[in-house]
Amino acid sequence: MSYQVLARKWRPRTFHELVGQEHVQRALVNALDQGRLHHAYLFTGTRGVGKTTLARILAKCLNCTAKGHGEEGVTSTPCGECDSCRAIDEGRFVDLIEVDAASRTKVEDTRELLDNVQYAPTQGRYKVYLIDEVHMLSTSSFNALLKTLEEPPPHVKFLLATTDPQKLPPTVLSRCLQFTLKNMPPERIVEHLGKVLESEQVGFEESALWLLGKAADGSMRDAMSLTDQAIAFGQGQICHADVAAMLGTLDHRHVVALVEALAEVDAARVLNEVSQLAEQGPDFAAVLDDVTGVLHRLAVAQMVPGALDNGHGDRDLLLALAARFTPEDIQLYYQIGIQGRGDMAHAPDLRTALEMTLLRMLAFRPQGVPQPAKTPLPLRGEPGPVTPSAAGAGPSGGPPPDETPAAAGREGAASPDAARGGVGLPDAGDHANLAPTPEPPMAQDRFEAPPPWEEALPEASTAPPAVADGLNQGREAAENEKESEKEREKESEKEGEVAIAAAPAPLSTGEASVVAGPASAVSGPAVIPEPAGVPEPAGVVDLDPPSSAPAEMPKAGHATGDDSACFTHAVWLERFDSLGLGGLTRNLAAHCVVESDDGSRLVLRLDPSQDAMNAEIHVRRVREALAGIGVTRQLIIEAGPLPEAVETPRQRADRIAAERHAVAVEALERDPHVRQLQETFGARLITASVKPVDASQRA
Repeated sequence: MSYQVLARKWRPRTFHELVGQEHVQRALVNALDQGRLHHAYLFTGTRGVGKTTLARILAKCLNCTAKGHGEEGVTSTPCGECDSCRAIDEGRFVDLIEVDAASRTKVEDTRELLDNVQYAPTQGRYKVYLIDEVHMLSTSSFNALLKTLEEPPPHVKFLLATTDPQKLPPTVLSRCLQFTLKNMPPERIVEHLGKVLESEQVGFEESALWLLGKAADGSMRDAMSLTDQAIAFGQGQICHADVAAMLGTLDHRHVVALVEALAEVDAARVLNEVSQLAEQGPDFAAVLDDVTGVLHRLAVAQMVPGALDNGHGDRDLLLALAARFTPEDIQLYYQIGIQGRGDMAHAPDLRTALEMTLLRMLAFRPQGVPQPAKTPLPLRGEPGPVTPSAAGAGPSGGPPPDETPAAAGREGAASPDAARGGVGLPDAGDHANLAPTPEPPMAQDRFEAPPPWEEALPEASTAPPAVADGLNQGREAAENEKESEKEREKESEKEGEVAIAAAPAPLSTGEASVVAGPASAVSGPAVIPEPAGVPEPAGVVDLDPPSSAPAEMPKAGHATGDDSACFTHAVWLERFDSLGLGGLTRNLAAHCVVESDDGSRLVLRLDPSQDAMNAEIHVRRVREALAGIGVTRQLIIEAGPLPEAVETPRQRADRIAAERHAVAVEALERDPHVRQLQETFGARLITASVKPVDASQRA
């Protein structure tokens, strides 16, 4: 017996053997079971998806005699053993008239066909006319077919099949029940080929079947024909290398190597891989298509790892490779790839177009924002980390409620140099115009500050008696606090500890800080200096969102002694603004604290939420800025949890901004003119619109 090709040997003979097309199978099975049969069916779809096969299965269902010879014998599960079923399978059933419309396009052929419609079937229950490639009929043939197609005899069924339904006249389409068959996805083709080869006892590699499934381009018949060819090419075996050589496709390993070079941001390796590809004389447009295809699979691996197919037997490799890219880079590379594919027609040659597209991916990759060491898969939205300072913040962004008076006193007694280390603070020279006013929190006779838009408060000598008394009380309280602070420092030095005071000094014009000494040192209420002037709308300073300050600045940096010998966290806060950093580099440094300094190696600990910004270019800029102020160190920035009591420059700036905002709001609320507006017109102060202005801008 002669060899029968796989496409014919494994042609489905029942609806249950049909691969894919479940939507068509369900409709036909239900119609057969319920006896709701149409007189004309139209099957459309690309080549090799089962149009003729469905028509033959339907013809068997209509004429199977296993359950009787009458109308009740119609079934959705033909037996395949009766005379009608075997005759249809063997292509010799008299009442199944198969017509090739491509070779019988004339109207005379159609008339000859219709002359026999009126006669009853000879052998079966129905006379079935199967017209393949029906769109090839001429206009006259369609016109001759219309009347019979609309009202055929009860014993006649028309089954039409075409790959181009757009060419059919609307009058024909309206007379048929149309079913559109879908293309076979590669996954379905690979699954079916695996079953067929196991039954045929042919060895195969799964990656080779994926090459065949993709080369079939949605056609199961093409996949079967290519499988026959692959078996002959591989001498009874189907191997990946043999199938790739047979199809003339590019070795997938070269494409993966190109993508790995993109992951390493190595332009030299990219050009080297393209040079090696050129030796094989590939289609460079197809190479770019394969690269964009891999990028698509990487994006799927990042978002939904379980949905990643094993198309080339490289699923595990792509999952590992996906972790080396950021999602933004993959989307950017894919967009550049498909745009470069369209530009290939205008390039001098295809290799140049491929190289320029790959280099463009690297050139337009965001600089200074490196990918993380490993991207967790799958990607999902996670809440950002909560900083310790935010957890302990009060409603207004100020110090937490449980802050001790001693800690507040140490903050108020900090040196002006330390205050200038914060972000957005004015110079120490501006303190000369500051005139603090005593403000007991619970005092009945509170001093009313002048309106925010007036000039600075006068000196005590020229001020009215009530104002001068308040100013003198504030100075005495500040002097007492300084003396008590010196005594505490002497006691701490005797115990071998040095307290680091990192809170800002009394703020300049338009600013204020709470000065509260310890209960043992100052008897009486705390003194709150009043702002010397009011911010004007002209010089608005854009402050970062407020973040509350820690209760007390610890001994960061784990070092004692002179700051010139050891770079402590207090010095880091003090001299942060003098580094002159900007942009992303400043943002990175502002989220760091000094962890250790041994004189030659300075270690900064970075907030883990900012780890993606930790690039070598930023580390180098910070190191150069430190060298510019006389701190020459080997700089290391490591991400890790920050100590709860340590305040980063960014947190310090947020706290100072919140304090300035609170003081400005309080000054406006106490202003007599504002109160008069509120009482007379029912005005309301919108605190969110209050923006403190630096003294330098106001001058």
